[in-house]
Amino acid sequence: MDLNFCSLSSGSSGNCYYLGNEFHGILIDAGIPGTSVRKFLEKMNISMKTIMGILITHEHIDHIRGLELLTRKFSLPVFTTRKIRSSILQFQNLAPSATIVEIPLKKKFNVAGFEIEAFPVCHDATETIGFHISAGHKKITIATDLGHICENAAPYIKTANLLVIESNYDEQMLVNGQYPYFLKKRIRSDHGHLGNHQASSFLAENISDNLTHICLAHLSKNNNTPEKALETLYKTFSEKGIVLNGKQLISVLDRDIPGCMIKLTG
Repeated sequence: MDLNFCSLSSGSSGNCYYLGNEFHGILIDAGIPGTSVRKFLEKMNISMKTIMGILITHEHIDHIRGLELLTRKFSLPVFTTRKIRSSILQFQNLAPSATIVEIPLKKKFNVAGFEIEAFPVCHDATETIGFHISAGHKKITIATDLGHICENAAPYIKTANLLVIESNYDEQMLVNGQYPYFLKKRIRSDHGHLGNHQASSFLAENISDNLTHICLAHLSKNNNTPEKALETLYKTFSEKGIVLNGKQLISVLDRDIPGCMIKLTG
């Protein structure tokens, strides 16, 4: 069965991803208005009726902005950890009838036929998680908003066929930019965001033929560009002697508009 992935938005202004097959789909994060989620999906001929739930990585507003409307109007269940659930309820006025399913860490659960495992990552939220999703023989890993790739996250990243990985900032753009020192320090910390060099170095050391799609995500509007992210990745690959096999596709996810649908076959 074919598996379809699309980024609806990826960046500090909002994050939301779609993963589905011909029958059902799920959303990972809901950081854009719920009306935009519906509009973007309908343009791709995807009905909201086929969406079976929303996986939430953490409580920052660029990951939960649309949650209230999506749970009220479409009655979509939310899947996240107990700690993240508590934080969400402090920031979002969800309907009393909203369903929030508390999920375990590093234990598999199922949503609409997708086998899902949440794993902890290092970020300055109450708790932050990534998701490793299996459907048939295909494996997708979502790992954004992480200050560094810790031992909890690394195995899930290494085994993905499609990897969504943060490449938030270019080092020189951040250092020379207008952000105050405390914010630069926060971004570069082990509980901040993953920079171009960090993401590229990890990928160069761990890439395999099983990894067919690399999606660089959550790029900063002020401290990065798609060109910088790709330049760093290809330069690092070249320095490490990495030669892509011709089947591996690399893309940068757009901050404000949906990207192309990525189809995983087989």
